[in-house]
Amino acid sequence: MIHYRYSRWDGTQNPFAPGGEELLDEISERLFEHGDLERALRDLFRRGMHGPEDQKMPGLQDLMQRLREQRSQRTQQYDLDSVMDDLRERMDSVIDHERGGAERSVSEAQERLEQVAPEEREQLSSMMDLVRKRADDTVNKLDSLPDSVGGSVRELTDHDFIDDTARDEFNELLDMLRRQMVSNVAKQAAESLQNMDQQQQSAMREMMRNLNEMLRQKLNGEEPDFQQFMDRFGQYFGDDPPQSLDELLDRMQQQMAQMQSLMAGMSPEERQQLMEALAESLDEETLREMAELGALMQALRPPSDLARQYPFMGQESLTLDAAMNLMGDLQQMDSMERSLQEAARSGDLNSLNPEELDQMIGPGSGEAVDQLKEIAEKLEEMGYAQRKGDRWEITPRAIRKLADKALKEVFGRLGRANIGGHRTASVGTGGEPTGDTKLYELGEAFEPNLNRSLMNAVTRRGRGTPVQFELGDFEVDRMEHTVSAATVLLLDQSSSMVNGDRWSGAKKVAMALQSLIQGQFPRDRLFIVGFSDHAEEIKARDLPAATPNMWLQGTNMHHALMLARRILSKERAGTRQVIMVTDGEPTAHIEQGYPYFNYPPARRTITETLSEVKRCTSAGITINTFMLERTPYLAEFIDYVTRINRGRAFFTSPHQLGDYVLVDYLSNRRKRVA
Repeated sequence: MIHYRYSRWDGTQNPFAPGGEELLDEISERLFEHGDLERALRDLFRRGMHGPEDQKMPGLQDLMQRLREQRSQRTQQYDLDSVMDDLRERMDSVIDHERGGAERSVSEAQERLEQVAPEEREQLSSMMDLVRKRADDTVNKLDSLPDSVGGSVRELTDHDFIDDTARDEFNELLDMLRRQMVSNVAKQAAESLQNMDQQQQSAMREMMRNLNEMLRQKLNGEEPDFQQFMDRFGQYFGDDPPQSLDELLDRMQQQMAQMQSLMAGMSPEERQQLMEALAESLDEETLREMAELGALMQALRPPSDLARQYPFMGQESLTLDAAMNLMGDLQQMDSMERSLQEAARSGDLNSLNPEELDQMIGPGSGEAVDQLKEIAEKLEEMGYAQRKGDRWEITPRAIRKLADKALKEVFGRLGRANIGGHRTASVGTGGEPTGDTKLYELGEAFEPNLNRSLMNAVTRRGRGTPVQFELGDFEVDRMEHTVSAATVLLLDQSSSMVNGDRWSGAKKVAMALQSLIQGQFPRDRLFIVGFSDHAEEIKARDLPAATPNMWLQGTNMHHALMLARRILSKERAGTRQVIMVTDGEPTAHIEQGYPYFNYPPARRTITETLSEVKRCTSAGITINTFMLERTPYLAEFIDYVTRINRGRAFFTSPHQLGDYVLVDYLSNRRKRVA
């Protein structure tokens, strides 16, 4: 009995979420094809599904497409070369303010000189000369600055600025360049960097020197003392410091990859200027340590493994800080896409963070993944799935449901199709009454219908006792004899059955026959035999998981018919028949207990197969063949089979296969006894 529990809606429930029935229907075709629930779930996770109100439950492919659209939107919005435009504008502003400050210093000094008494001017004139000389030197220096931002940074690093605004702007520019260089090592320290002086550079250089020593030890197979390093330099790594050297390497790899992606997206000229500007922001000793760090990282954690060149085609400007943040966002999107791809491959959704999905892809993305995670649990609640170790498998209830679905689907296409009947053997006198009667005939079992027989006698003779009966008064119940049948369904499992969706259709028919017999003809027996290079019986419980033998060559009809004959020889059914579903001529036979394969088919294979057809015919076994491929050679071979056995042959498609097989089975299954 199924119990339902109701609760007040709190805004989190999804009233349109698919139930267990809808989910099983959604994955049924994949289960018909290969019977692997985990594989069917992975496919559903990839493509998603439509809900009862035709609402789309996004799959992982949908989320990946949205993620790619978000990334494409970013790359089509911005122009990476504008990073250097921003640096040039900053440098131009520094130069303009300093030039203005130099000119202003001379003017202000001249005004002060004119405001003093004449006798003091001579004393101050020497100071005026110094102010004018400093201003002239500054202007000359500004006029002779290199065109590149990096060259200007180099020339102005030790410059004694006249203008306070120029000094502040230059320090801000220098801090930004240094911050991007330092962020390759310790991003948290770089974020708090401001007005980095020589002492701070010396401390940072010492940290990098010790870090390089650790990396050299690791490269040589030694085990560095990471904890000692963190005890001394942990302040550079913020509130969330790395817990191991490997974690630190992973962080640095990601941070360096952002810089590489930025450089890769710029034109060669702009890239060269940015590299020069960044290099000029640090002293030579620090640069040497940075260069060694880069070489060691290339050996241990190549940033190029994560770096990617993004095709920026937009026009919106970016600052260096904004560009680096953008590179970080894009690389996080790349990482998320890899996680989605891995989840789609493995079917494991637990590694996906719903909050990160909402942030990167958009609202509702995390909820979609949560709904996908609940699918297996819903199937389990309905009794369609069960855990076997770390795998999900379908239950016997699900197998019965799939068989019923196959039966309904096939019968839904039957309509009034009439294929005709085969010869049937009537065994015994029992049967099911039809509700009608008929006159008794000599030789039949004398089981009269007393009511009808009495009425016939009274009508003929009239009232009075005793009632006098004549032979023509007796009627017996008209019976529909249910003929006991034993059927072996031969399923071609050769690799060619995968093409054109042949295997899925053939297996669906087998499950439909199984459901038909279990539900309506419990006295009948159905056996299933799969064959490729050799034949073996497939138990009903194993049918959903049966698959073609992709790596084995041969279509061994000889062994399949031999095994079917042995199975049917043990059955006492009135009707014994073989239904063979295949798409190819025989290319293998059994010889001294081993399969012999040859293509094109060897004469020996054809002879052995037809000999087995004769044995089946002698044993009273009818062979009906359903061919999924039409070739002249195949048609000729099947013509020999039907001449020998007097069974039937049908050339059909995988989608019509169910119609023909089930109509033929039902035609061969019942007869009306007059």
